[in-house]
Parts: sequence; structure tokens; C-alpha cells
Amino acid sequence: MRKWGLLAAALGLTLAACGGGTTTAGGDGSTTAGGGGGGSRLDVVKSRGQLICGVDGGIPGFSFVDESGTYSGLDVDVCKAVAAAVLGDAEAVEYRRLDSTERFTALTGGEVDMLSRNTTWTISRDTSVGLEFAPTTFFDGQGMLVRADSGITSLEDFAGQAVCVETGTTTELNLTDQMRQLNVDFEPVVFQDADAAYAAYDEGRCEGMTSDKSQLIARRSTLPNPDEHTLLEVTMSKEPLGPVTTNNDSAWYDVVKWVTYGLIQAEEFGISSDNITTFEGTDNPDIARFLGQEGTLGTDMGLPNDFMAQVITQVGNYGEVFDRNLGADSQFALERGQNALWTEGGLMYAPPFR
Repeated sequence: MRKWGLLAAALGLTLAACGGGTTTAGGDGSTTAGGGGGGSRLDVVKSRGQLICGVDGGIPGFSFVDESGTYSGLDVDVCKAVAAAVLGDAEAVEYRRLDSTERFTALTGGEVDMLSRNTTWTISRDTSVGLEFAPTTFFDGQGMLVRADSGITSLEDFAGQAVCVETGTTTELNLTDQMRQLNVDFEPVVFQDADAAYAAYDEGRCEGMTSDKSQLIARRSTLPNPDEHTLLEVTMSKEPLGPVTTNNDSAWYDVVKWVTYGLIQAEEFGISSDNITTFEGTDNPDIARFLGQEGTLGTDMGLPNDFMAQVITQVGNYGEVFDRNLGADSQFALERGQNALWTEGGLMYAPPFR
């Protein structure tokens, strides 16, 4: 949906600038995404030799740029997976940092090839804004961050209080709906970008900060005294977050969609970046098709037939992506929850690769 701000007690998502082979938006040497004519964006990306991916860049765990200009995070890894599938090089990505008010215009205007920017899938965005949503890569919900000593324990306690929120997001709309339903007269303090919103909250201009729970957890870890802030026991919405393309290019959408599904299917098959070589010459026909050892699943989409082998080798499967950015191998140590495979009680499920 938009930029999230803290994740459970230590996420610190904040993308910044890209490293190897990537540049920041508007920077010198940045590439032009637009490609004229009626061809698919897939052909444009191939011809350019680089994927231009719109990200937030300031959310640790999702898309964050460190001091060296290197991007990391779950959203970043989705960009890398698409680049690995199309170009055979996960590092062939230029990241464009986009705030919540410019992301859709940048995509529909051809400035970027795709978004992987904590964007919520909604009916209006899907049908009226000219967007196409690929599979969800993170199931989230909207929460509220407050100071632990504030005495605020519920949304009703915000009567007459201020809440910081980023404009142009589903967060802003959900907050208004929730407070109206509860008949709570509160003061929304809106900001165009998340950094400004969290800074205002930290300065005490707002009693609460609202965003996706994962973002709140992540951002809380970046505050001067993280332990002085807590999330309320409230979930205001469903927030299915994932990559986005325009809805007038089915060939390109198919690529982004099936690469995303491929990350999930790879985990279900038990294929990881560590063991993929052991599947060479496999006698399992489903895995052989999936890895491009037989059939034409890749070439039928205009990709190398071994596109998923490239993705897994260079980026990993969904479980690896989740664990290193948000889960057990990260500073946030988030549980998989709804983001576990369907076989483990979660919502992650890929259609058949056949």
C-alpha cells in the first residue's frame, strides 16, 4: 500500500540508494524507462538491459538504502527476481524512489517498468487507475503506534488527539473510516512522505502514528528510544501488498506475475539457492518443467526457459527472501503468520506451473 513504518518491535525499513548497477531516481546517469510504440514493456526492458523498478526506499525490511547506496528488502528482492528472470542478472536494476503521491503516475506514465513498493491491492486501483496487481508478497494490516506512557489503549482514546498519517494512501482512508465508525473526533495530520510523518510523531506533534503494522514495527526500531513506543492491539484493515504493473500490457504483467508465483512455488518444492544444483536432471516432471529442464514454460512467455532457475540461484525462494529481510535471519524476527505457505497454515499459494 504505501510505506509502512514499524514492524513488530524492531523492523527498521528504510531504503535509500541502490548499489551495484543501480542509481537513485533523478540522479545523474539515470535511465529513461519509457519506450515508444505499441510493443510490450518486456521488449523495452530486454533492449535496455536494465529493469527500472519503483520502490519506497525508506522502509527497512522492504526497501531500504544504506549509506553506501545499496538497496535491500523484500520489495527490492522482488525487483531483483524479475531482473534475474528477464535479463539473467539480478543486479541489472535501477531503483527509483517514489512517494505515495507519485508512484502511480510514474508507473502509468512509463517512468518505471513496475512498482515493488508496499502498495495495497484495492478494487479502485485495480479497475480505475490503470493498474494490474501481481500476487501478494506480504499480507499486512493497518495498526497504530503510540508512546507507551501515553495512556492510550484504544482508538476511542484518540478523541481530540492528533494522528500522523501519510497522504495518498489507503492508510489515510482507513483511518477516517474507522474513526467515523467509532464516532471519534480526532485531528489527522497528513504528510506527503513517511519520513516527515515519523519525524513529526517523534517530535510529539501527534499522539499516534498509523500505517501498516509491519512498517510501524520497522520504523519504531529507527526511533531514538524504540522501547518507549508500542503498537495498540488493533487491526484496522486488510493490506495485501505486492508488485504492480500497468493493465494494458498482458505480456509484461504475465512475467511479473509468474516470477512472483515462482518464488512461492520454489519454496513449496523445497528448492533454494543452496540446493538448486541438486535438482539438475531431476526425475520429478513438475520440478523439471519449473526449472526449464523440459517443456517451454519460459520461452512461451518470452523468457529463457530456465528463468526460475536463474531467479532461485540469484535471489532464492520466497522463504529465503522473507527470512533474510523480515524473519528469523533479520533484526525484526517476524513470524511468517499469514505469509507462510498454504501447506503451513498461511496464504501463500501458487497456481500450477504446467
